Amino acid sequence: MEQLVGTGVALVTPFTEDFSVDVNALERIVEHNIQGGVDYLVVMGTTGESATLSKADKLLAMDVVVRTNAGRLPLVLGVGGNNTAAVAEELNTLDLSDFDAILSVSPYYNKPTQEGIYQHFKFIAKASPKPIILYNVPSRTGSNMLAETTLRLAHDVPNIVAIKEASGDMVQIDKIIKEKPEGFMVISGDDFTALPTVLAGGSGVISVLGQGLPGHFSKMMNLGLEENVDEAYQIHHKLLPLMQLIFEEGNPAGIKSVFESLGLCKSTVRLPLVEATPSLKNRIGAFLKAMDTAHA
Repeated sequence: MEQLVGTGVALVTPFTEDFSVDVNALERIVEHNIQGGVDYLVVMGTTGESATLSKADKLLAMDVVVRTNAGRLPLVLGVGGNNTAAVAEELNTLDLSDFDAILSVSPYYNKPTQEGIYQHFKFIAKASPKPIILYNVPSRTGSNMLAETTLRLAHDVPNIVAIKEASGDMVQIDKIIKEKPEGFMVISGDDFTALPTVLAGGSGVISVLGQGLPGHFSKMMNLGLEENVDEAYQIHHKLLPLMQLIFEEGNPAGIKSVFESLGLCKSTVRLPLVEATPSLKNRIGAFLKAMDTAHA
C-alpha cells in the first residue's frame, strides 16, 4: 500500500444553507487538496459527518469525489459501524471499484472486549474485497483498541494492512511500530501526533487540518519522512495553534470554519452538531490571515 504513505485527508461533506450536500463546494475542496499536494483522499470518515448522512447523501458525496478526482489520487472509503454483520453486508453491496482501501472504525457504543474487537475486524476483513485500514479513536468509540489487539490483527489477517491510530498515546503508537509485521502501516489519526508518528517510523497521517492547508501539511509530512526533523518541526509548531483551534468546539465545525475563511464552503454542519461560534470563527480567521501575511 505504498500509495497511502504521506498525507491523507479526511474530507468534510460541505452543506448548503438548507443542509443538502453542496456539490460545487465539494468539487472545490477536492481540487484544493489535489493542487495542494496531498497524497490521498479519505471519503466518509467521521469528519465527513457520515453519522448524519443518508445513504443517498453518501453515494452522492462518493460520486462527486470520484468524478472530480478523476483517478489522480488514491481514494479510501470509510465503512464502519457497531453492527458487524451490517458492515460486512455494506462492503459486499457497495461499488468499491474506485477505492484503494477501506477505513473501518473500531465498534463504538457497544464497548466490546479486546477479543470482540479482534473478531469484528477479522469478520469484516474476510468480507471485504479491498484492504482494510483499522481505525482506533477511543475518544469517539468509548474503548481503546490496545496495541496487542492491533498487532494480533496485523499478524493474523493479511487483508488488514494499516491502522489509523488516534489514541493520542505515543507509547501505544511506538509499540505498534516496533512490533508490527513488515509492510503494515501505522498512520497517525491526530494532527498533533502526525509528525512524531512519522519520525518514530510510521507511514503518515489521515489529517483534518491538512485538507484546509494541504501545502503546509504535506510539506511538513514530507520533511518528516525525509527525517529533516528541524525544518519539519518548524512547520509543526507554526500549525499547532490552528490544530488546537479547529478541535476546540468539535470536528468538523472547526475545519469547516477554516474553509469558510478560505471561501471554499459554508460552515454549516448537521445537528446534533452546530457550527463554530463567532468568537472561534474570528480567531481562526485571524490566524489564517496572519499566516498569509507571514508568507506574503
